[in-house]
Amino acid sequence: HTQIYKKICFFCYCPSTPWIGRGLGLLLSWLQRAGVGAAEAAGPAAPRRKGLLSIFADHCSFVTGQRLRRACQIGELYSNLYSERTRRTLVGNIWRRFQSKHAPNGKLLAALAGVFMWESEKIQDEEMARCGIELQALEAAKRLSSSPGLTLGKDETGWEIVVEKKDFKVWKRPIPNSHLYEYRVLGSYGDVTPRQFFNVQLDTEYRKKWDALVIKLEVVDRDVNTGSEIVHWATHFPYPMYSRDYVYVRRYDVDVNNNLMTLISRAVLHPRVPESQDFVRVHSYQSKMVIRPHTSFDENGFDYLLIYSDDPQTVFPRYCVSWMVSSGLPDFLDKLHAAALRAKNLEVGIQDYVEVLKSNKTNRQSSQERLTGENPHTGGSGQIYA
Repeated sequence: HTQIYKKICFFCYCPSTPWIGRGLGLLLSWLQRAGVGAAEAAGPAAPRRKGLLSIFADHCSFVTGQRLRRACQIGELYSNLYSERTRRTLVGNIWRRFQSKHAPNGKLLAALAGVFMWESEKIQDEEMARCGIELQALEAAKRLSSSPGLTLGKDETGWEIVVEKKDFKVWKRPIPNSHLYEYRVLGSYGDVTPRQFFNVQLDTEYRKKWDALVIKLEVVDRDVNTGSEIVHWATHFPYPMYSRDYVYVRRYDVDVNNNLMTLISRAVLHPRVPESQDFVRVHSYQSKMVIRPHTSFDENGFDYLLIYSDDPQTVFPRYCVSWMVSSGLPDFLDKLHAAALRAKNLEVGIQDYVEVLKSNKTNRQSSQERLTGENPHTGGSGQIYA
């Protein structure tokens, strides 16, 4: 008995897994007591020998303790040899290979361990490529807007114009089997460059300065293989509604060959950002934007198409929510345009995400080749994915 307790205590001493050690120690102690009780129940005339449960507990304590102590030692060794980012890359590669072979078990383990499933939740290359098709919708929308017979009504796909201003137009259409609307914005600016407009939307620190509704905005996680980011965004809503918060994955792409810039965001669940009583969590949210320069990424003038939908979880009737979005969306676009103008005039400094894309692509390729010896998928020639 003393030997078993020593083994349990030695395992429990492992600093990396104290809770596992305590739980296993209690289990093995219970098994041992059960085995001893079974032996005593046999009566004084029975030979004194270890019960089956006691032998099983002895074996488990030895084998499990040895393996987990070895895992702790390996973890400490790698933590001393490699940086945090390299360790995440290495673990991510191992996890993806395990997940591809054991997908159902992998999802269960991820849920129990609080791990975010990048492979299933990230925005895929195919979805980024499909956004290029939205260019056709942009051209169709431009032709539609120039037709006087359809401008004030509904087109054949159910889009109804709700706002018409100098720089953009806003349409809406009902989402099937829902009380919500999907919104489409077709706009054009001639006084800022596509690069500036693109960067202003992605720079979280700069948005805290030009968007007074922002309460919290930060990147909480990144996928080192694609550059995709998990963003936590908390924002004020009109009085008397509570503030809302969003947790979403975003991915952006610069397609040099087709002269397009794409940004996609979609709501996800992430273990690092649990729901809080301070905000109402928005679980349904999606935004897609395609930017097409008139000439190049660094010359003034571009068209853009934005498709947006979310469920703010309000108790107001459908027409009230539609009015709030129809009035709030143009106000946001005006603020975004003004922020891009300030960035153009060098009144503020913002991060250049086009250059970040190029740098990340180069770093990911070299890192993947060092760790796996494989060439990562880059999305084809002429495309820079993040």
